[in-house]
Amino acid sequence: MINKKSNLDLVKECDNFPYYSDNPEVFDATFKDYYHFQLEGCEASLGYMPSKVATRMPLTKHWSLDESNRRLIFQPRDASGQPVKALEERNRILAEYLQNIRERKIFRVLDGWRNELYPIYGPDKSLILSMERSASPLFGVVTYGVHMTGYVRTDEGMKIWAPRRALTKQTYPGMMDNTVAGGLSTGEKPFECLVRECEEEASLPAGVVQPVRACGTLTYFHVRDSRAGGETGLCQPECQYIYDLELPSDVIPKPGDDEAIDFQLLSVEEVQEAMAAGKFKPNCAHLLVDFFVRHGILTPENEPDYIEIVSRCHRKLEFPTP
Repeated sequence: MINKKSNLDLVKECDNFPYYSDNPEVFDATFKDYYHFQLEGCEASLGYMPSKVATRMPLTKHWSLDESNRRLIFQPRDASGQPVKALEERNRILAEYLQNIRERKIFRVLDGWRNELYPIYGPDKSLILSMERSASPLFGVVTYGVHMTGYVRTDEGMKIWAPRRALTKQTYPGMMDNTVAGGLSTGEKPFECLVRECEEEASLPAGVVQPVRACGTLTYFHVRDSRAGGETGLCQPECQYIYDLELPSDVIPKPGDDEAIDFQLLSVEEVQEAMAAGKFKPNCAHLLVDFFVRHGILTPENEPDYIEIVSRCHRKLEFPTP
């Protein structure tokens, strides 16, 4: 018999990097197995890398490994050996390096190469690097995305459109997902990304999406397991921009690409049962818990872990953000 997951279980499965305040010993034991990823000239830590990853990164004139302080430092140099200051040149050097380690098949996670660039920010909120999407978990940098829950009000109550991920996807194949979700590329605005993803993933045109309601962000610090594809133990701190869209009953999302098998219109109870059975992708289950709080479906009266759940929907990330 499969044990059903509580709402707090679902939140903890997504936001699963330890909190120092909960248990300093557990935090310290976990943290000692990670290196900081840094850019030369920027004092902030940009991400956490498992030791087994940081120490396998090939070292060139553009990289140094500081074992005593547990840091992997990207130090891009020009032909004369001087530090590179131009963003475009830093990005070019980084892209060539990542392409090289991909071709050498050093890390399995790069088998999912996407040809999409994700932004990395410095302490002053400025863009300091752009990195290939599939490489971002290797360096543990903060990534950004949009997630939208599309729902319908019926005589039987609220129902939610939930797609099933394609069995061919490298990450979380066959699991259930939010109505529309996607990663935010360098230079892309959240609403622009949402409109694009709605068309690509769910065949929802811009006119249908226009009334969408922005509902803040969901932030968490996830450590990847085998379902994510590639190496396990990789850090994935994320900020998701959250949207709700009430859809007319005659608007039916349909797969617009190969991301989803189909869309199902499920009652709140059916969604909760699927979540409790572990059928949803971890961050999607976390987002739906937040959706239920927002819509008064989960309340202090019916959810004993209400305060902890709400607080863990908005984790303060330990790295620079825009």
